[in-house]
Amino acid sequence: QECTRIPPRPIKMPHTKGYRACTRHMFKKDFKTNGVIPLGRYLQVYKVGDYVDIKVDAAIQKGMPHKFYHGRTGIVFDVTNSSVGVVVNKLVNGRIEKKRVNVRVEHVKPSKCRVDFLARVASNERTKAASRAEGGVRRELKRSAGVPRAGAIIQGTKKNAEGKKVPVAKFLHPQPYEFIC
Repeated sequence: QECTRIPPRPIKMPHTKGYRACTRHMFKKDFKTNGVIPLGRYLQVYKVGDYVDIKVDAAIQKGMPHKFYHGRTGIVFDVTNSSVGVVVNKLVNGRIEKKRVNVRVEHVKPSKCRVDFLARVASNERTKAASRAEGGVRRELKRSAGVPRAGAIIQGTKKNAEGKKVPVAKFLHPQPYEFIC
């Protein structure tokens, strides 16, 4: 009479599909930024239409957005006492949807994405006002790609056949761009 052994159960690995899965490095706080949250983050004023960056602070679990929205830029559509509503674009099955996310102010910071644009608008307005004052002289307001860099002479030394160092100068200049068909 043989003894039938029951085979041991296969070891099951834990599933990794939780709400905060794969956020070990994503939500990590920077060096020397642990501890008390600075008051300036709570005193920051947000208005409807402002551009904000969503940056999750792992020390505050309340009002934390999903990991997908970490690092995204959106537009504020709603402001409450302790949180803001942000519209963020999300690619879903080949189409871009506008997602509305309610996030606490600890996880949000003002975006710098429009700083250059607004500075350019202000400089264009100053240029227009100056041209009107001169009598309607038309000036170019469009951005243009810069001119190619100028050539330069590089000084150096080189050993000749006898082993002596000889001064050498080489002229470097930008190469012309050619279409290869």
